[in-house]
Amino acid sequence: MSRLALGVLLWSVVHFIPAIFANLKTRMLERFGEYPYKGVFTLLMVVAIYLIISGWKSLTPAEGEVLELVFTPPDWGVHVAGVLTLIGFILFLAPYPPNNIKRVMRHPQLIGVACWGLGHLVAVGSERGIVLFAGLTIWAILEMLLINKRDGEWVKPEPVPFKRDVATVAFSVLVFMVFLYTHHLLFGGSPLTQPGQV
Repeated sequence: MSRLALGVLLWSVVHFIPAIFANLKTRMLERFGEYPYKGVFTLLMVVAIYLIISGWKSLTPAEGEVLELVFTPPDWGVHVAGVLTLIGFILFLAPYPPNNIKRVMRHPQLIGVACWGLGHLVAVGSERGIVLFAGLTIWAILEMLLINKRDGEWVKPEPVPFKRDVATVAFSVLVFMVFLYTHHLLFGGSPLTQPGQV
């Protein structure tokens, strides 16, 4: 469990640094340049992701064993998880294409992570699930607060045609469906056939 927790902690701390110490980021960019800075940041993110994935897999029960639960998820949890995760996918992808979602909320991607995390918390009762999903949900919420404090007043982007929103949502739903049906291959455990056993 310590490896998984370390990965979540590393992910959070590395993202917190630019939000808390904006001057430090500026000084590092001036001293080392943009690409070395981004290279170190990316390397630390890769290490964090490795720790999270390897830590998660190390806690996967052997074939035939059942994952021990901290609490029993409610029957409706899987449905809430599905809805919140779909919303999370839409919001997570929203910052990239032109759309009006970015005019409604300041941090769609971070709100998307929080939706994904909260949805999984309702449907997953394992200790490793609580560490991962609660950890990243808390990170996303704190990150939004820190960025708001750092950047001050929010300037909304200009509106775009409604068809851009339709395209963003349609593409996000497609990506969500792909992940839904390949979840067991990528992460182990299927939300379609093994709700709660993640």
